Amino acid sequence: MKRILVITACLLILLSVAKAEQVKSPNGHITVEFALKEGVPGYSVRFKDKDIIRSGKLGYELINDQFAGKGLKLEGDPFSLKGGFELKEVAFDTSDETWSPVWGENKDIRSHYNEMAVTLNQPEADRHIIIRFRVFDDGVGFRYEFPYQPNLGYFYIKDELTTFPLAGNHKAFWLPGDYNTEEYRSTTSLLSEVRGIQSQKKLDVGENYNLYNNEGILAVQSPLMLKSADGLYINIHEAALVNYAAMQLQLDDANFVLSTLLAPDAAGTRGFLQTPCVSPWRTILVSDDARDILASNTILNLNEPCKYEETSWIKPVKYVGVWWEMFVAGSTWWYTDETRNTKPGVTDYAKYKPNGTHGANNENVRKYIDFAAGHGFDQVLVEGWNTGWEDWTGRWKEAVFDFVTPYPDFDLPALQQYALDKGVRLMMHNETSASATDYERKLETAYRFMADNHYTAAKTGYVGYPVPRGEWRSGQWMTNHYIRVVQKAAEHKICVNSHEAVRPTGLCRTYPNWLAQESARGTEFESMGGNNPDHTCILPFTRLVGGPMDYTPGIFQIKFDYYDPGNTNRVHTTLTKQLALYVTMYSPLQMAADLPENYERFANAFQFIKDVAVDWDRSWYLEAEPGEYITAARKAKGKDEWYIGAITNEKSREAIIDFSFLPEKTKFTATVYEDAKDADWDKNPMSYRIRTVKITNKTKLKQQLAPGGGCAISVK
Repeated sequence: MKRILVITACLLILLSVAKAEQVKSPNGHITVEFALKEGVPGYSVRFKDKDIIRSGKLGYELINDQFAGKGLKLEGDPFSLKGGFELKEVAFDTSDETWSPVWGENKDIRSHYNEMAVTLNQPEADRHIIIRFRVFDDGVGFRYEFPYQPNLGYFYIKDELTTFPLAGNHKAFWLPGDYNTEEYRSTTSLLSEVRGIQSQKKLDVGENYNLYNNEGILAVQSPLMLKSADGLYINIHEAALVNYAAMQLQLDDANFVLSTLLAPDAAGTRGFLQTPCVSPWRTILVSDDARDILASNTILNLNEPCKYEETSWIKPVKYVGVWWEMFVAGSTWWYTDETRNTKPGVTDYAKYKPNGTHGANNENVRKYIDFAAGHGFDQVLVEGWNTGWEDWTGRWKEAVFDFVTPYPDFDLPALQQYALDKGVRLMMHNETSASATDYERKLETAYRFMADNHYTAAKTGYVGYPVPRGEWRSGQWMTNHYIRVVQKAAEHKICVNSHEAVRPTGLCRTYPNWLAQESARGTEFESMGGNNPDHTCILPFTRLVGGPMDYTPGIFQIKFDYYDPGNTNRVHTTLTKQLALYVTMYSPLQMAADLPENYERFANAFQFIKDVAVDWDRSWYLEAEPGEYITAARKAKGKDEWYIGAITNEKSREAIIDFSFLPEKTKFTATVYEDAKDADWDKNPMSYRIRTVKITNKTKLKQQLAPGGGCAISVK
């Protein structure tokens, strides 16, 4: 009798679990499995028979609101899309195509995946959803799709229930989960150590992150880079973030489970959707070779193709600008000190005395234009050109800038014509003080003004607390705002470089005029406590997985006591590592960020910045280990020129540069910009030398990198 009961129980368990459905990557290395267990959808991911994701959960808790959109108080009963499902259909497909980006690391990108689309019915509620998986050779993407249906029209997200149960206590390269900023120092630790490190509250960003993630939830940001004890590299992020809040990752550090965490909106919900609609893709990149994470195009491939029919106006940019001097040389964004933080909105500047330190003045801007023209740069960024800077920071500034009124000492028409006569353009700067609503009211005026004055690129900024109040930079309202800005810019053939915006998710494929973003600690933080020497050995594995960054490298004067004997700030690299960043930190928008006079002091090293390309035919990652080192090589688009960058963390190392990517049976001259023997990021950061060597595609160059150092090579 006991045996019969056991057999019966086993049969009931088997009947409660639907047949698992599988889809594999084209090369067979990655397997995704989907199954319903007692009506609850779940998935797992394996790589070469090793667990990556163990029994992850899928689904939503929603709020159905019959009054949605009618201006009434949020009402409605919570309902679940996490259980009670039946499997209606499983459809399989495959795709293998090659497409050409407007700009990029490679002129052609292959998109090859196998797909499994699972349609689930919820009979009691008469609802259905689709969960679509795409499996590439280097990763997985999956998303939720909500077809239009009578019982699922408008709805609010209470919680997305997607989980990523990991196979162990992996090493993590992480930032704290913050709804409002990504500008933290990267931390490397085991997942089990994250809680203790966050509780120390030593994660410098100017303000403690608990002011932003005020729900008291232990979380880290995506992209999250992980390394398992058995040598697997795993990256968790998202693709195609449209009409949705950006994903943070709540951490269960006892069981090593990551759960999707969305920023709440002003109403306290985590999103508002209307069918038909889709979620962003949740992405999991995996390999046993770190170089594959850097080379992956999975996130780009999961985004929609370019929205524009004609793209000849979209061009990569190398620029200089009135910017770094505000951080190190005493220049100011504001024109007068007399109204600073005392009389907001003052426009009659004739009544006030100029402070004598305003950087965006006619003489200074002409100097930068002359420098750009003389050294082959495309544009000159000018920050602080427009009125309003005297009172722009603080909580919830509603309307500080009008984006069209220059200060008295900035003659915009004359300067723009001066630049055009020299073959250079000015780059617009629109700081919004995070008042996105004010910026949207003025978008058409601002971008028509740019077009009328021959601007072709704009840098936007969002310093401060977001307006509308109650929204977060990573929330649904703001993620849609950034896209609206890019779309409006495209109407006027303007390219956008957004700072303090949400981290990228590959939307530069869909909107290629979105040239770059900041969305992480860039060079400016070297003047505010600094970035650790391993910072740029981590960013390509985290922040740059979603798209290019305006990191603003190229600082030659490493120590800031050069400008002020009391200034203890300094850049945490050697000079030649600054050169290498132009290759290892991919971006179609690259700034030579230092002062012109510093480049004139080091003219031979500056030659590399002048030469290096910003658009590429092909890229190779030769060596890589997150947090340790990266060596990358790239071929300039349309030219027989190659550039190599090698960087290391605070440890010295020997890079092995294999030139087998070069054409066969040809001799080349390589110009090597390297750390001198006595170079050290801390003790002697500006010691370097330049040499030339003859090479072929058979050459393997052993290159010594100083602590915190690097090497840059041009091959012609």
